Amino acid sequence: MAAAAVVNYKHFTTSRIPVSPSSFQVNVGDRGSGVKKRLYALTQAAGMLFLIGLGLGDARDITVKGLEAVKRCSRVYLEAYTAVLTCGQEALERFYGKQLIVADRDLVEQSADEILKDADVVDVAFLVVGDPFGATTHSDLVLRAVNAGIPFKVIHNASIMNAVGCCGLQLYNFGETVSLVFWTETWRPESFYDKICKNRQAGLHTLCLLDIKVKEQSVENMMRGKKIFEPPRFMTVSQAADQLIQIIQRRRGEEQGAELGVTEDTVCVGVARIGADDQVIRVATLRQLVSCDLGAPLHSLIVTSRLHPLEVELLRVNAEPNALDHLQMIDSSTYSS
Repeated sequence: MAAAAVVNYKHFTTSRIPVSPSSFQVNVGDRGSGVKKRLYALTQAAGMLFLIGLGLGDARDITVKGLEAVKRCSRVYLEAYTAVLTCGQEALERFYGKQLIVADRDLVEQSADEILKDADVVDVAFLVVGDPFGATTHSDLVLRAVNAGIPFKVIHNASIMNAVGCCGLQLYNFGETVSLVFWTETWRPESFYDKICKNRQAGLHTLCLLDIKVKEQSVENMMRGKKIFEPPRFMTVSQAADQLIQIIQRRRGEEQGAELGVTEDTVCVGVARIGADDQVIRVATLRQLVSCDLGAPLHSLIVTSRLHPLEVELLRVNAEPNALDHLQMIDSSTYSS
C-alpha cells in the first residue's frame, strides 16, 4: 500500500510559491503520479486578493502587471467613491474584457466581507483610481484580508499625490495633505485652514483634495430610511478658493491686527483631470482662482509656501496675468507670497 501523502497545504496556499508538477515532492509510493498531479493542481488553485491601481487618466493607464491580474480574477470590483476616471465603467469593461462590480462606500466600509468572500480559493481584484493606498479605507480592506488569512498583492500606479508635481512644485517641498469638504448651512469646518497655515509656517506647500459626493443621501431621506440618492457633486477649485477666502475674511475680522497664514494674494495652483489628455493647470492668486473655470472633475488645489527660483520659473508657464506679482524675495534662493 502506498504511503500517505503529507503536504503543508497552508504554506502553499498563502505563499503562492511557484512550483511545477515535476518538482512537487510528495511521498505517495509507486502509484502516486495521479495523486501528485491533483495535489499540485490544488496548491495552484489558492486564491489571492489583488489591490490594483488604475492611474489617473483612462482605461489604458492600468499597468501591464495590473491588467494581467485583472484578466485572471473571478470577480473584479471597481471602487467608485474616492475618485473617478475620465472614462466610464463600460469603457473599462471593454478594455479589461471583464465585467466590473461597482463597490460603493457602503459595500467597502460596511460589507467588506462580501468582497473577500472565497478570496482564499479564487482570485479577486479590487480596482482603485490612482494608487490603492490613496485612501485609508483600502488599508482597512488589507487588514481584513490578513485577519481572514487571505493572501494579498498590491499593484501600484500613479496618484494625485505624486502626479501633482507636474504643476512645477517640487514634491519634497509638500507638507501634510488636507481635505476640503462641502459646507452646509449647519456645518462649516475650518480645520484644514489651520493645517495649511502650519505647512506654510514650515515652508511647505499644501495639496488640498477636494470633496466628492457620490451616491449620497440627504439627511431627510436617510432619516426616513429611503434609498434615494442625491446627484453626484464634485468640488471645484473655484468653490474651494471661495471657502478659503470666507475663512480668511472671518478670521481677519476676529483677529484684528494678527498676521494671517494665508491671504487672498497667496499664490495657489488649481489642477483638473491630471493624467488625462485635457488636464488643466492654472497658477493664480487665491482671489483669482475664485473666478477660474477649470472644467470637468476631478479638481485639486495647491497652496504654495516658500518657493525655489526653479519652482517660480515653472509656475510662470501656467500663470494667470499678474498672478506672481506679489511674490517677495526672502533671500537669493527663496520667494514667498
